[in-house]
Amino acid sequence: MSERGEQKKTRQDRRMPVKIRLQRFGCRNLPFYRMVVADSRAPRDGKFIEKVGYYNPLANKDGIKEIGVNSDRINYWLAVGAQPSERVSFILSKINLIPAPPVRMSTKHLYKPKAATKST
Repeated sequence: MSERGEQKKTRQDRRMPVKIRLQRFGCRNLPFYRMVVADSRAPRDGKFIEKVGYYNPLANKDGIKEIGVNSDRINYWLAVGAQPSERVSFILSKINLIPAPPVRMSTKHLYKPKAATKST
């Protein structure tokens, strides 16, 4: 077989890296997010493949944050290998679509600047 034939990629090899992430909408200080499936190389608010839900981080008068998802489509995209962003995986774990992600420990307290000493 020729070298060219060996280098020919199959359709599975040409898959694009897909992520499930949030796309920001709304005004300044009034955010609203769409949960979208997008190519990981696309900009945050740019082109997407499919809209699969929404998230409103501002609590309504009852103190409830709105989350709406198309669980069938999210399960499909997770099954074919789409990776949720950190915030999306947290949201999906809250509605029991995926297991909770591991808790990240903050290292901010380890690097406190030393107090300035005055020499008299």
